[in-house]
Amino acid sequence: MKKSEKEENSSLKISHQIRVRFSEVDSLNIVWHGHYIKYFEEGREAFGRAFELTYLDAKTHGYATPIVKTVLKHHLPLRYGEVATVETTYVNSRAAKLMFSYSITNEKGKIVCTGKTTQVFTNFEANDMALNLPEFYRNWKEKHGLLHD
Repeated sequence: MKKSEKEENSSLKISHQIRVRFSEVDSLNIVWHGHYIKYFEEGREAFGRAFELTYLDAKTHGYATPIVKTVLKHHLPLRYGEVATVETTYVNSRAAKLMFSYSITNEKGKIVCTGKTTQVFTNFEANDMALNLPEFYRNWKEKHGLLHD
């Protein structure tokens, strides 16, 4: 199956600004590489608030959404005090998982980091992974016109 048949970028995206804090830079005054994952999470949380798909929404329905895969590529450094924009885009899939792509740009609009994350749904009570779309997620996808035939 071609990637375009299996998963597709949707029009659901959000841009969120962050200011690089002193605690996030190393002795070279650049953001330590591990903090970009935190910036991705800030983007996901902003997305969740905007599109009513937060971690607490999943928890209310009995699910956790742990990350099972993270991919990122560094292009340019960010420095202390800079304001960066994290663009978070929902990637639609037929599978019972949440996928997002990210692009972080600096104040000049240059890409500093790109990446993707994949999350699965795990049931709090049974502590197992959902193989089918949880009902609340199916309803969310339907509301946004994202269900596949």
